[in-house]
Amino acid sequence: CLIRQREVGEHTGSFKRALKAALREDPNIVLVGEMRDLETIRTVLTLAETGHLVLSTLHTITATETVNRIIAEFPGPLERQIRGQLAQVLRGIISQRLIDRADGSGLIAAVEVLVNTVTIQRCIEDPARTAQIPSAIAEGRDTYGMQTFDQGLLDYYQRGLITYEEALRAASSPVDFEVEVQRLSMLGGVPGQPAAGAAPRPPGR
Repeated sequence: CLIRQREVGEHTGSFKRALKAALREDPNIVLVGEMRDLETIRTVLTLAETGHLVLSTLHTITATETVNRIIAEFPGPLERQIRGQLAQVLRGIISQRLIDRADGSGLIAAVEVLVNTVTIQRCIEDPARTAQIPSAIAEGRDTYGMQTFDQGLLDYYQRGLITYEEALRAASSPVDFEVEVQRLSMLGGVPGQPAAGAAPRPPGR
């Protein structure tokens, strides 16, 4: 395994130049520290179209926001093109939030995982369906290994790794999360909760 690193400001003038130069070195995998602007995103997508595996980061909090952020970088007339391009080259998105552990021993990573299935592709391509991405992720958990943040938080809570209060604070949809915990409590699916009881309430609620 041979890793070649290029630093913007020292080895190259910009991400765009570095990515174009990377093509000449016939890489198997390209890691871009951050997709900061339109030109960098455009070049990353072009690299991916040529068959290279490209890894990068964006400062977003959910998989859906990541998709929207990439698309929003492109002016109106280019939106349809970029939606189609992104739908074809995207392989997956992993979003992460650090949550306090219930035992106070530190932090644990809650993750949202998107796999670019045919359903996800259609959601990316069609502006009217992009808001359906969270539902598509949730429904693809068993088949494709996807999960929403709230599904991951619920799993941690059921395993006693995080508190109810912390899970509710970090949830993408606190109301839906609370309803799901109450439903599981009725079924006896939440440790420490009576089968016929309601979910615990955060202090002050």
